[in-house]
Amino acid sequence: MKKLMNYFLHGLLLSAPIGLTIYIIYSLFTFVDGLLPFSKYPGLGIIIIIVLITTLGFFGKAFISKPITAFFDRMILKTPIIKIIYTSIKDLLSAFVGNEKKFRQPVIVRVNNVSNLEKLGFVTQKSLKDIGVEGEKVAVYFPHSYAFSGELYIVPAENVKEINANSSEIMKFIVSGGISKV
Repeated sequence: MKKLMNYFLHGLLLSAPIGLTIYIIYSLFTFVDGLLPFSKYPGLGIIIIIVLITTLGFFGKAFISKPITAFFDRMILKTPIIKIIYTSIKDLLSAFVGNEKKFRQPVIVRVNNVSNLEKLGFVTQKSLKDIGVEGEKVAVYFPHSYAFSGELYIVPAENVKEINANSSEIMKFIVSGGISKV
């Protein structure tokens, strides 16, 4: 009996948020439709609610989310060891998603001229003069299969050949260990 009660409470825990959300949205739509004098346009309340929620999301992100994120960023950047870990992870994540995607250009790199060994990767920096690397060298990131990690190689530019392919498809191909179709 105790097990059945546990299952019931777990089911209630899963269904209550969904049910309450549907009920609240339905009640809100009905309430707004009742306030509108335009009875010949049923459903206008839905459009008004969507516009209001979107506007609330915009203002929430602009005036609440960004300042809080900036505050925590400043606090973390003041802590020496955590700063290195945090900024590395943040940069890596922003390379995959966000406005500053870094893995746009897939390439194939000849790693070993003797055996013609080649690896798929992504150019992350075309010029390395800022870090003191002279000559025609580029930074190429080689992701590992089934892991959120990889290796960064500095290779001669003549060993790098751009691939005319979608970068997300190449990433999927590499992460799947070459199993997925390109």
